Amino acid sequence: MIIEPRMRGFICLTSHPKGCAQNVVNQINYIKSKGTIDGAKNVLVIGASTGFGLASRITSAFGLNASTIGVFFEKPPQEGKTASPGWYNSLAFHEEAAKAGLYAKSINGDAFSTEVKNQTIELIKSDLGKIDLVIYSLASPVRLHPTTGVLHRSVLKPIGKTYTNKTVDFHTGIVSEISIAPCVDDDIANTVAVMGGEDWQMWMDALMKADVLSNNVSTIAYSYIGPSITEAVYRKGTIGKAKDHLEDTAFSITNDLNKLGGKAYVSVNKALVTQASSAIPVIPLYISLLYKVMKEKGLHEGCIEQMQRLFYERLYTNSNIPLDEKGRIRIDDWEMREDVQKEVSALWENATTATLPTTGDLKGYTSDFLNLFGFGFSEINYAEDTKENIVIDGLISVVPQK
Repeated sequence: MIIEPRMRGFICLTSHPKGCAQNVVNQINYIKSKGTIDGAKNVLVIGASTGFGLASRITSAFGLNASTIGVFFEKPPQEGKTASPGWYNSLAFHEEAAKAGLYAKSINGDAFSTEVKNQTIELIKSDLGKIDLVIYSLASPVRLHPTTGVLHRSVLKPIGKTYTNKTVDFHTGIVSEISIAPCVDDDIANTVAVMGGEDWQMWMDALMKADVLSNNVSTIAYSYIGPSITEAVYRKGTIGKAKDHLEDTAFSITNDLNKLGGKAYVSVNKALVTQASSAIPVIPLYISLLYKVMKEKGLHEGCIEQMQRLFYERLYTNSNIPLDEKGRIRIDDWEMREDVQKEVSALWENATTATLPTTGDLKGYTSDFLNLFGFGFSEINYAEDTKENIVIDGLISVVPQK
């Protein structure tokens, strides 16, 4: 089968197994180039198949020599249809971990469900005993609540009034004005239910109750703040309320972990091209301008560079992890530097369809977007017939999403 990118809006409907594997190998090679450090030896990554979660798993395995269990919900290939990119990413990760003699097993199912939590606990008990680090990196637009049975859907909307600003169609390069109506009714509550900290708390409660957390265990969830340009639709919008809840949950979990000497952290990460961020109006234009500025200053990072710096310069090389005034780890520090933001703001004011090719890095944005789905890698011959290995060795079970 010849696999080509097929687009629908901000999503790619196809993914390339060899390209996804190359993406994983590139990240592994980056971590290997940095050497290994002492840290967690048994790591659970919830949301382990793409983005920051995948980069966290790679950093844990190849930077800390850790045994890893990954939890994700990805679609395997079907007749005439490719798998989701996270499936191919996980397949490649398992293959590379096996070559390196590293333990790696995964559970494919709805991480919000009680069933997946229980299966994960049983796997920990049978194979690893205790977990030293729990990464929480779920990015889902919907959540079926395991207790109430209510299906919650998140929305990306401002609060209080309509938000109008520039955005870009990264497929065409056309800069236009977009207006987003404010949230209504239960939009905030539903978004908090999906993207807030309740499920993180439920995971930690279940792991603590099952006695599968080690002394001095750490857990980390990922958040984003961003600049004033995007705050109305992001940090001060519905998604921002969810991030506030997530960050508050860290204190609750830390209180629960006191008896183990453990702690929960939130890491505020840089704006990057992900499947989730591509769906947020305004963000693609901001990222294309940010990339331009940060690349010129030699400050640009992708997911794997961010996670390498988080693990190597914060979590496991500092006896006292540096935190901001709200108790958060800041790996967005380079993005939020005053000189960077000043230049991005100036570029934003003059951003048009005509100026963007020179003032922004839309090419870099588009390249990163295609890379998410396994396309755009020079090492891959995309005209070649692709035969798939559809079996992930070490995939424990598939629990259908209800």
